[in-house]
Amino acid sequence: MIVGIVGAGAMGSGIAQVAAQAGEQVKLYDSRPEALHKAENSLIKIAERQVEKKRWTAEESKAVLARMHYVTSLEEFHNCDLVIEAIVEDLTAKIALFQELETIISNHCILASNTSSLSIASLSKGRVNPDRVMGIHFFNPAPLMPLVEVIPSILTDQELLKNAAERISSWGKTVVKVKDTPGFIVNRIARPYYGEALRIYEENIGTIEQIDFIMRSKGFKMGPFELMDFIGNDINYAVSETVWTQFYFDPRYRPSLVQKRMVEAGLLGRKTGRGYYKYVDGEDHRKAVEEVNTHNEYIFERIFSMLVNEAFDAISMGIATEEEIDLAMTKGVNYPRGLFEWAKEYGVDKIYHNLQSLYDTYLEDRYRPSKALRSYATNGTY
Repeated sequence: MIVGIVGAGAMGSGIAQVAAQAGEQVKLYDSRPEALHKAENSLIKIAERQVEKKRWTAEESKAVLARMHYVTSLEEFHNCDLVIEAIVEDLTAKIALFQELETIISNHCILASNTSSLSIASLSKGRVNPDRVMGIHFFNPAPLMPLVEVIPSILTDQELLKNAAERISSWGKTVVKVKDTPGFIVNRIARPYYGEALRIYEENIGTIEQIDFIMRSKGFKMGPFELMDFIGNDINYAVSETVWTQFYFDPRYRPSLVQKRMVEAGLLGRKTGRGYYKYVDGEDHRKAVEEVNTHNEYIFERIFSMLVNEAFDAISMGIATEEEIDLAMTKGVNYPRGLFEWAKEYGVDKIYHNLQSLYDTYLEDRYRPSKALRSYATNGTY
């Protein structure tokens, strides 16, 4: 069996590495020869480091590298049984790619998108075999992050979906099946981690450094601003805008003008050397965080309450179960605890009152408590 990966950027090359490590023969394609060359050199260096650290034997390293094939034509995908695209997060570009791939791949080949937020139904529309189209969404960096969201459209064959999920599981990944909804599980529920942090900053309640420090002090591996810099402001903003528009401009998901201006100015984060922080030789330079102040708990509670509200709303919409959501948020974005587990210990009624207070203060639907959250806070059930 042969896996084809389209796109040799960080995500595509990472997925290719995961598949090759799992024993798959992999064909990695990119229209830019320099991207393929960079991906090949990067994997060679990774393999060398793994041998140095005694995580791989020399034979294992040689075998992984031998299973990687760098191709300059999509025609090379003619004998693949699974193709995953990891190109720019643009629906038109992905549809055009799928149209081209359909003239090359066999009728039994699964056609998957690594999209983080786009509609799988839109990708499957007009395909020759729409039943084989699905989402297989890895998280960055793919070799390290254990979660993969597998997303069927309403046209996807359930047996093919089951087979794909089992195959990805065999690569050592934790797979969750998700409804075809904007942002799926992780990128929907995580929106407030960025959006509310930006709103708090816009209101001069806390500095970028303070907000990041507060959230790290609560157990998050990275604060929202350093995480946006790591992801890339262009990517993070594009996902925010996609979720917002696909939810018919629901104010809960409205993107930040601050982030839009960052993107327009080319301040994309680590990859450009400057985002919310400046980066020199990969290290960020930031101002010292001021001493703990009266806003610290307020800032945490505001962001945390919004995250929990999204999790409860996802439950009410049948997106996933409590267990799947907690698994997705801990394995997909390294949250310190599952949001439901954390919320129940913290007090769901307290979170509900936090949101109701914000709603009363701002009179914005952005802060409306989910029906499921309100029900749980009142009755202990959804």
